[in-house]
Amino acid sequence: MTRKFFGTDGIRGRTNNGVMTAEIAMKVGQAAGRHFMRGDHRHRVVIGKDTRLSGYMMESALVAGFTSVGMDVIMTGPLPTPAIALLTKEMRADMGVMISASHNLYEDNGIKLFGPDGFKLSDADELAIEKAIMCEQELAPPSRVGRARRIDDAQGRYIHAVKQSVSDETRFDGLKVVVDCANGAAYQVAPSAIWELGAEVIALGVSPNGTNINDGVGSTSLGALKAKVVEEGAAIGIALDGDADRLIVVDEKGQTVDGDQLMALIATRMHEKGDLRGGGLVATVMSNLGLERYMGSQGLKLERAKVGDRYVLEKMRAGGYNVGGEQSGHMILMDYATTGDGTTAALRVLASLVRSGKKASELMHLFDPVPQLLKNVRYAGGKPLDDDTVKGVIAQAERELQGTGRLVIRPSGTEPVIRVMAEGDDADQVERIVDRICDAVRNAA
Repeated sequence: MTRKFFGTDGIRGRTNNGVMTAEIAMKVGQAAGRHFMRGDHRHRVVIGKDTRLSGYMMESALVAGFTSVGMDVIMTGPLPTPAIALLTKEMRADMGVMISASHNLYEDNGIKLFGPDGFKLSDADELAIEKAIMCEQELAPPSRVGRARRIDDAQGRYIHAVKQSVSDETRFDGLKVVVDCANGAAYQVAPSAIWELGAEVIALGVSPNGTNINDGVGSTSLGALKAKVVEEGAAIGIALDGDADRLIVVDEKGQTVDGDQLMALIATRMHEKGDLRGGGLVATVMSNLGLERYMGSQGLKLERAKVGDRYVLEKMRAGGYNVGGEQSGHMILMDYATTGDGTTAALRVLASLVRSGKKASELMHLFDPVPQLLKNVRYAGGKPLDDDTVKGVIAQAERELQGTGRLVIRPSGTEPVIRVMAEGDDADQVERIVDRICDAVRNAA
């Protein structure tokens, strides 16, 4: 069945257009509610959101959908995606929903769904819900219509939970940390959690107004964070995205430390303590070849998954791994969370920094990345990757890179874009190959 609603990370799109309307959100609530109604108990769903203006509309529509089929709703207000996964399991809910378009700007929104175990849904569950969205759902009789309520202690519960990811003896006293929350879902909880462990916190991106989420701040826009770290003489900068499931770090010199370097650091430290399971970590096809080579030098392996943190998670669960993530900053630490959690990962990084006694620039650049280039080609329609000329150009590129690099070409799961990535030891060769493929895709689109 061709996917109409779900992409690589839930349902996402431009607000009041296509799949991201109040009408569709209500149908998603009805379809997902019915799908997870199993047994005779009173069913419930936990709904959280980030700080987008459209979150009010989408929340109300989802509440209408769930309650109309007889499911009770618990609303948390703005809270990180991993917090919703945590609360879904902790509150014995039948499912969880996060309203967010992650790192996108405010004009977009999205719906992420979690099962009762706090994990993102399988392909089978998503396809079943897709099919149900197209159909009329049986509504609850008047006596069984669901109730909705807000809870006030959700933030405190999450802060308490993420602090359990570091030992009771760990303190960040004397550590000056700049924390950029992207004007998003973690604008209160992330600075609070780090401050409670003793750090001096300088907060950025903590004044959401509904339209400034990810706008010049956060993990995809590091300029303000880099400048503030250097200006304040901070030890480190922490950047989250709009729903706080990603982490990117800036060292004391203002240099970027991406998800690949962070995974290498976390996995290495856990391996030294005997806590790393699976014999390595799981990353995606987009992670740098330098990470793979570094892991091999440590006697560890790197397992690659499709792009999307839920595919990383599937490989982690299947292979018994407890560390995984993406170059973009999704950090999945299975000992503490069921999905990517930027705040938990940040606490682990800060703990390593404190224990090492080193500067961030000395601790966190564990390998030299192989030259890597990613370009996006937007197209209006059709399937440019099926074009014979495009196939020929790609085949030639693969021959050129054989033994010295990699090529990854894939359509985006959330927008009409072809992503073209190449990496290899020769930067000029990598650039020529990417440009050649992009030109071919444009001509075929």
